[in-house]
Amino acid sequence: MDEVSTGVALGFLGAASWLAVCGRQAALRRARTVLAGGGTAGTRPPPGRRLADGLRRVRGRVRPEWSALAAGLVLAALGGSVLPVVAGAVGVPLLRRTRRAARARRHRERRQDAVIALCGALAGEVRAGRQPGEALLCAAHDSGGLGDGQAAVLAAARFGGDVPDALAVAARQPGAEGLRGLAACWRVAVDQGAGLAAGLDRLEGALRAERDRRSDLRAQLAGARATAVMLAGLPVFGLLLGAALGADPLRVLLHTGAGLMCLLAGGVLEGLGVWWVTRIVRGAEAES
Repeated sequence: MDEVSTGVALGFLGAASWLAVCGRQAALRRARTVLAGGGTAGTRPPPGRRLADGLRRVRGRVRPEWSALAAGLVLAALGGSVLPVVAGAVGVPLLRRTRRAARARRHRERRQDAVIALCGALAGEVRAGRQPGEALLCAAHDSGGLGDGQAAVLAAARFGGDVPDALAVAARQPGAEGLRGLAACWRVAVDQGAGLAAGLDRLEGALRAERDRRSDLRAQLAGARATAVMLAGLPVFGLLLGAALGADPLRVLLHTGAGLMCLLAGGVLEGLGVWWVTRIVRGAEAES
């Protein structure tokens, strides 16, 4: 009996020691979390924030071009034909190309704004009495207008290299064309002793005026873009109208010879119309 009691006591003592060690480790992990994050241990974000974060992660993983295939699957199930699935599969790369073009345009516009900010910040640093190389180092870190060419440009400015050539190379990035003007201002200021701040002010004003002109043109072309969107949505409206009137447009289009001919002709004309309007818009933007 004494041996049993001793064994039980030793078991409880071991369990207590194990719990104490685990509790200490948990406390240490909680302390590290608090010290690293600067917050309070055990706090959780509010439900609204967790939901927003979850939706943001889902939206980042789901590509919008796959909606064409999903719509094709729905129409195939409703119409009993495989043709909508084929059309949806063809639309996936087209929508992916459109999405990538829109993303590239946004990146280009952000870089253009960063170049304008770089010119303004550099002019301010030069007026504050800094040397051009030192001023470029400070302004580049604040604005980020050099993009992928920042390392080469800053190395040239720090170690006495050819800064205008480095700026010209960095200007090859989409949206960084304004760096060519910055390179010209730098070369004139160094070779002829002209005022760098005055040239940067004029360059910043010109870049801002160009950006405003593009914004005005985009606003004027909003009607043409709306026309393209309306042309793309007219077939869907026609199908819904036919279904509301009691007809069966999917059966006619997908299971009759005349319907297939109308579907083919309509698809070709629809594609030509959207392509023509898009070409007009892009041509106007390129000429500006």
